[in-house]
Amino acid sequence: MYKHLTSEERHYIAIGIKQGMSKNKIAQNLNRSHSTIIREIRRNTGKRGYRFNQADDFAQQRHQVKDKFVKLTTECKHLINNCLKLDWSPEQICDWFNASNIIQLHHESVYRYLLKDKANGGLLYQHLRHQGKPYRKRYGYPNNRTGIPNRIDIDERPEAVNDRLVFGHWEADTIIGKAHKGAIVTLDERVSKLRLAYPLNSKHKDGVSTAISTLLKPIQSFVHSITYDNGKEFAGHEQVNQAVGCNSYFAKPYHSWERGQNENANGLLRQYFPKSMRLINIAINDVKIAVDKLNSRPRKCLGFKTPYQVFFEMTGIDARQLGVVHL
Repeated sequence: MYKHLTSEERHYIAIGIKQGMSKNKIAQNLNRSHSTIIREIRRNTGKRGYRFNQADDFAQQRHQVKDKFVKLTTECKHLINNCLKLDWSPEQICDWFNASNIIQLHHESVYRYLLKDKANGGLLYQHLRHQGKPYRKRYGYPNNRTGIPNRIDIDERPEAVNDRLVFGHWEADTIIGKAHKGAIVTLDERVSKLRLAYPLNSKHKDGVSTAISTLLKPIQSFVHSITYDNGKEFAGHEQVNQAVGCNSYFAKPYHSWERGQNENANGLLRQYFPKSMRLINIAINDVKIAVDKLNSRPRKCLGFKTPYQVFFEMTGIDARQLGVVHL
């Protein structure tokens, strides 16, 4: 299914044009069709050439004046009604629609449908779990309900990153000690599977942001984005962006599979730091040994190469010699 170009993709197009890159090469790097790139440049080039900010403005202006496609057909409403009567939440309904390729629908559309039904005397709203509370739009604010300022949803991440076609995009999380005592910040590069980690006695956002910057600063030219979960310890993501020079995205709440690489590697690290263990005053050398073991394992998904080997092939850097791995 076609997805509109993001601001980041338009920025890449503008850089590619300045560097003399062919339109076909730009399309390949963004995992887009050649015709999409040609159409984008033709429609959004101004008098001073193609500029990504101006291209975004042109696209938004066209979107505002075009006829809106009515997604909630009679058949779609019938399906929504049936799901609501099973006490499904609007989020669950939309996730099921998307996964079943029925229709791409945002849960806010379902909430609006319920509000309209209620205003007309309908009773569908009674199937909501929090029906007694007034409905309030919950997204689009600088400080959203996750407590993370300027949070950018994973839906805005370029498709080429989603498909693991581009090197230098990372996933981040923390593993927490017993009774919430101590934490280890973990980072994983999505293509090479290289893992980095840093122990902390507290998961306060300032310490977490500093740890991530410390891990990635020496290789910042190979850090284009970081995808986080929605823990408040990542509320300082903009501090990391500024220090490292990257973008940040956030997986949807309770969608841990959207950071599957990091979640899986956290499970492997738990072999050395189990949930029953407090992570206060963990020796840096202990983390070093555990991370080194994980990065030294041959991986089937890498053609039985190790993360160290693949990272070296992509960067020319021996990660064993980096402070970011040996902390």
